[in-house]
Amino acid sequence: MRQLVFVHGRSQQFKDAADLKQQWIEALHQGLADAGIDAAVPDNRIRFPYYGDALHHFSEGLPGNAPDVITKGYSEMAAGEKQFIAQMVADAVQQLGIREEDITAAADQPGQIEKGVQNWPWTIAALRVIEDIPGLAGLALEFVTRDVFRYLRYPGIQTVIEDGVQQALTPDEEHVIVAHSLGTVIVYNLLKRKAHEFSWKVPTLVTLGSPLAVRPIAQALRPTGRPHGVKDWFNAFDPQDVVALNPLDNDHFPAHPEIENYGQMRNGTPDHHGISGYLEHAVVARRIHDALLR
Repeated sequence: MRQLVFVHGRSQQFKDAADLKQQWIEALHQGLADAGIDAAVPDNRIRFPYYGDALHHFSEGLPGNAPDVITKGYSEMAAGEKQFIAQMVADAVQQLGIREEDITAAADQPGQIEKGVQNWPWTIAALRVIEDIPGLAGLALEFVTRDVFRYLRYPGIQTVIEDGVQQALTPDEEHVIVAHSLGTVIVYNLLKRKAHEFSWKVPTLVTLGSPLAVRPIAQALRPTGRPHGVKDWFNAFDPQDVVALNPLDNDHFPAHPEIENYGQMRNGTPDHHGISGYLEHAVVARRIHDALLR
């Protein structure tokens, strides 16, 4: 059996890594049971690199880290970070069909708001509208965007996170990597830059709830193809998952050969983005199981 590597997303600080790993395992085993597969993945074949505390620690002292951004906004955020978030919010507004009049109504001063990503009050108002849509979470969208930006632009954060993930990969084994949310950005960026150098073998990559195809993230990563050694790439997303706005297709995230997208699933977690809702899905669980046994 190949080695299974789980790479988690954001907002996992102050949690016990062993407990988180067990939650992922239990969700996967539920998915296998729903798929009619009477099997379990042995614990000694599963690795769970944990970076939640490191991400929180390095981000805590940066400007604009208050949790009430939708209510208050933040004036100290760097211009590049504001632009990055605003572009992702604009993509969400277009994809979700949100009306400009609803954004204007959600602004602190509706009579003074101007349309467009250059206008920060417009971005804050749009996040509030997304937050009010049942099943969506504007705050989650803003946070995952901010963490992606900081991972990509702050070398200290990137190095610490990647050092932990690298320890789960060894050149003498084949790995099936299952990454969620921010974890998909970390895994793709790491494999793209280092898989060939370290001779990592990743015959199957599974991405769940991935923001890779959101325009500012794709532009930052500049995808040109699959990372070295990745033969099969299966990407699953719930169309109502506001973090995974677009499929990983050639219109949004060019890769050759094309990535297999599965968007016919429904993630039963409240924001349609939780990892349990993805791993418990029978199609996702079966693909992981089959990849481990090839």
